[in-house]
Amino acid sequence: MKKSIPLLSVLLCTIGLYAGGNTASRLPAVATIKAPCKANYVYIEKEQKRMWQDQPYSSDEDGAYAREQSLLKVGTLAHAQNYCRQLNYAGYTDWRLPSSDELMHVHRRKGEQFVYQRAEDFWTKTPTTNHKFYVVSPVDAYQYKRSPKQSNYIRCVRCTTEKFFKSGSKIVE
Repeated sequence: MKKSIPLLSVLLCTIGLYAGGNTASRLPAVATIKAPCKANYVYIEKEQKRMWQDQPYSSDEDGAYAREQSLLKVGTLAHAQNYCRQLNYAGYTDWRLPSSDELMHVHRRKGEQFVYQRAEDFWTKTPTTNHKFYVVSPVDAYQYKRSPKQSNYIRCVRCTTEKFFKSGSKIVE
């Protein structure tokens, strides 16, 4: 009996500590801290009537690119085509993989068009010789031939007829 009393009191103290142990009727207020979130954007080319996906690339996607794998906005040509075809972004579902001309055009514009950049190649739907397809480098806005089995970055585009858009990036709400 004498052994069970100290053991019981240790057990109750432990439970009190794990349960919070605060018997005050009113707890102090906790400060709310806003976590910095990255917003999703679109880039509008008003003259060409095109809307571009402008979304952050994750470290997992960068890793997939380095390992020649497919994951979300990185992958083989077949993955890129399927990704854009199934994309539901900014309230639209008619996204597609851009042509090499479209992608070269947007990267030749002065200034930074996209909030979320990568210095590596992006897929296009434009075929070339020897069963290869063009990719476009955002660094020089030139097209290069790549095997469809290679992994490259993906940026989808859609045609738009909206007249109220201003050229430039805007936050997707």
